[in-house]
Amino acid sequence: MFIEHNVLIPSGNRCCRGHVENERFTTDAIQQLPTTDNAFVNRTTILSLVQEMRVLCHKHDKSYLDFDDTTTLTDTDYLSLLGLNKEDFHIICDAMKDEVKPTPSRSLGKSVAIFLCKLKTGLSNQILSTLFQTSKSSLRRAISAVSAALMISFVPHHLGFEHIRREEVIEDYTRQLAQTLFGNIEKKQAILVLDDTYIYTAKSNNFHYQRRSYSIHKGRPLIKPMVIVTTTGYFVSILGPYLADNKNNDASILQHIIKTNAEDIRSWLSEDDIFIVDHGFRDALPLLEDLGIQAEMPRFLLKGQNQMTTDDANMSRLVTKVRWVVESSNARIKRWRYLDKTLPTNQIPFIGDYVRIVCALSNRFSPPLSKSNSTEADDAEAAKMLYLSKQVNNLKRMVQENGLNRRSTQWQTVLECEIQNFPMLDEDQLRNLTCGTYQLKLSRSYIQEHIEGGCDIFFHKENDRLLKVKIQSRHTSSKQYLVWIEYSDYSVEAWYCTCRAGARVVGMCSHIAAIIWYLAKGRHEQRTYGVRDWSEHVLDAADIPPALDESDSDDSSCESVLEE
Repeated sequence: MFIEHNVLIPSGNRCCRGHVENERFTTDAIQQLPTTDNAFVNRTTILSLVQEMRVLCHKHDKSYLDFDDTTTLTDTDYLSLLGLNKEDFHIICDAMKDEVKPTPSRSLGKSVAIFLCKLKTGLSNQILSTLFQTSKSSLRRAISAVSAALMISFVPHHLGFEHIRREEVIEDYTRQLAQTLFGNIEKKQAILVLDDTYIYTAKSNNFHYQRRSYSIHKGRPLIKPMVIVTTTGYFVSILGPYLADNKNNDASILQHIIKTNAEDIRSWLSEDDIFIVDHGFRDALPLLEDLGIQAEMPRFLLKGQNQMTTDDANMSRLVTKVRWVVESSNARIKRWRYLDKTLPTNQIPFIGDYVRIVCALSNRFSPPLSKSNSTEADDAEAAKMLYLSKQVNNLKRMVQENGLNRRSTQWQTVLECEIQNFPMLDEDQLRNLTCGTYQLKLSRSYIQEHIEGGCDIFFHKENDRLLKVKIQSRHTSSKQYLVWIEYSDYSVEAWYCTCRAGARVVGMCSHIAAIIWYLAKGRHEQRTYGVRDWSEHVLDAADIPPALDESDSDDSSCESVLEE
């Protein structure tokens, strides 16, 4: 009070508890106290005051991270260090006050802050020991105690099939878009999205475990927790973690979960419920079918095919429109940087708990990943996509029947081609064409590479309303795709690309989206594309000037050097 408000409270004064909160005076109490202009104090009071000031200055000089004093750090500090704001942090502390006891060196708030800071920042124990002014052994005890307490008093209330009813998932955590695309109006179906995430670990000295934890797909040792989320990104459960060898692929893990009835999942599920999965679960489809579970998965490119049919490409787009949420959920887990690092093998017994804690915190305090503005908007978008999925790609048929993909072409740049009658579109109109934002996000990178980079987009006008374009693949520099775009004065009418998914009419591939974005919007903006080429800061061993290259191969120069 004396330092911050110039109020000296003499010894012997009293105050009722209603004016004190968290061992500090409330704002109302402070406003009622006059500042100190004159005061009569004895020697003992002066020495006591000086000593208290010294302790306070010493405390603030030695340790900035004080999570017991709510005024020391801001909400931004809490979010940066702990991943939670100040209010959420104190909710966690209140939930564990009966499980974690304070010690002479650590308060409850300090112990919880140490654990959350470890997960959020991934800093070493040595650095955390310096920041929190505590020994590494005390730090380890705090992490262990808080982790165990969270698994008892917090995680079971916010994660797992037992914490939430199936009806609650259907009513509160399922997007209307997903229900319209895959559900049945007459049945109440739970729609779950499944995928595993990777937690990388160091190589083990136990050779048997080293082989079982090595992933050929990723080329490094790891373990795989199975993530089960709703279509809004709410974590229903985290199962595992599992090993990473060929006996633990996605399908095998799902079969193990169902056959062992993990978390009583079979009682939770009901016939006609829907699983949204990727290709890795294909071997588990017969088991799901036996249980009456409807599985939705992107279509396969059949043997001998270079391109999916329009029907298969359209149905794959419907699945990816919903399945992306599990990828973003996995990314939300990795925002806790400790789980994004390569963890030492002695942490393997605790990884499953850490992932569950992070997901429970996300369920309790984070907003939904996928949330539309209204149910009507979801219904309208789903109805449009379902309608388009039943259509055929007439432009593809015309290109193939007329041999436009085999005809010799005189290519021109965009300036030479003089495409002046292409319609101008805004972001909303482009998003309506692509049925999403992912392809539009890639458009700037595609165009930057071709306009500002070392390759060009080549155009050819088949007629005044049909444009043929050649564009390079972003994955393989030697591969190029042909794109046809049919347009009118006010809109884009049809499109077709020779890439794997280029025949679909539910949205479009990234090659088509990049061309349409550039012609309809990008070329009219007087600015750069916002994608920087960092190769200017990195040396290229293949870039050797011809003069230097010839001098290096000059035998006479080499002989003269040897003689010297």
